[in-house]
Amino acid sequence: MRTFIINSLDVLVWCLAALIAIGGIAVGFMAMGQGRIEGLGIVIGGILYAIVFAGMFFIVIGIHDNTKRTAEAVERLAAK
Repeated sequence: MRTFIINSLDVLVWCLAALIAIGGIAVGFMAMGQGRIEGLGIVIGGILYAIVFAGMFFIVIGIHDNTKRTAEAVERLAAK
């Protein structure tokens, strides 16, 4: 069950990051369509925010995976 939750979080992070990036791009292009140059900043900011958002979650997931592998390796060494 724990593995399912971690894998689901991984998929959820990808989906949310994609939605954030798509939303930033859409809002930015709508602003540029109205003649506002700030739309370019919104596009760039939305994409950067999606990258930072996903990156932070993937760091946490990576820490979990590394901790799990280290614990398994220590258990194997202790069994010898």
